[in-house]
Amino acid sequence: MGEREISEFLSHLAVEKNVSASTQNQALSALLFLYQQVLERKLKFIDNVQRVTRPAKLPVVFTPAEARAVLAQLKGDYRLMADLLYGSGLRLMECLRLRVKDIDFGYNRITVRDGKGMRERVALLPRQIQQPLRAHLERVKELHRQDLRLGCGKVYLPFALKRKYPSAEREWIWQYVFPAAKPSLDPRSGQIVRHHVSEKNLQNAVKLAVRAAGIKKAASCHTFRHSFATHLLEDGYDIRTVQELLGHKNVATTMIYTHVLNRPGLHVRSPLDRAISRYKLDRESC
Repeated sequence: MGEREISEFLSHLAVEKNVSASTQNQALSALLFLYQQVLERKLKFIDNVQRVTRPAKLPVVFTPAEARAVLAQLKGDYRLMADLLYGSGLRLMECLRLRVKDIDFGYNRITVRDGKGMRERVALLPRQIQQPLRAHLERVKELHRQDLRLGCGKVYLPFALKRKYPSAEREWIWQYVFPAAKPSLDPRSGQIVRHHVSEKNLQNAVKLAVRAAGIKKAASCHTFRHSFATHLLEDGYDIRTVQELLGHKNVATTMIYTHVLNRPGLHVRSPLDRAISRYKLDRESC
């Protein structure tokens, strides 16, 4: 089977299976990997595919009261991580991949180095969490000392940094801010290293916190980032500032958060409310 069969299969997913756009794209990526990497066959351009259109969706956003209620249900390191998601607008993996050197208490900022699209940016470091974050880093530093005494203390270094800085993997500044509870085997190097906390752990903690807070929204860790942007716009900050803090390449991506400010039709008074008000006035006049 070749390009024609791939095109027919992808169209079948869209027309008959009614899958989402992401599912169709995932199927295409899997097939491209199979043909090019496994079968070592270079495919020609695949055309005549019935594409699934991705409908525009508004982000799920907490109100300030809801955000506080969810945060109140989180404890320990999970509370600190969620504070960064909401207070700094970090993505989930941006938070988990933070290293000690990326926290700048002097300038109240965080340097995000592994952002989406490999773009670096500067994010806010909320003053509210600086003291608990300092205390957390002291505990992590003591854990790192214990690892070093046991002959461990290594951390994964991206790209070719390990060859460029051979001793950096044991240095304190390169350690993760939120390390895993136990060291593990790095499949790339075959060495025992201490990785960062698993994203599943934080996702499950936030899910349980949303449920415990009684929030009836399909919220997740990313909802904190949506709420960060929306609440900044509500407070009067300009769209370009919010774009820079979020690390969006195009301001059009940031514009979706203006849905809270533009509220078309929401200033209109419902006829039900008006009818009830008139009924009450009529009863009072009697």
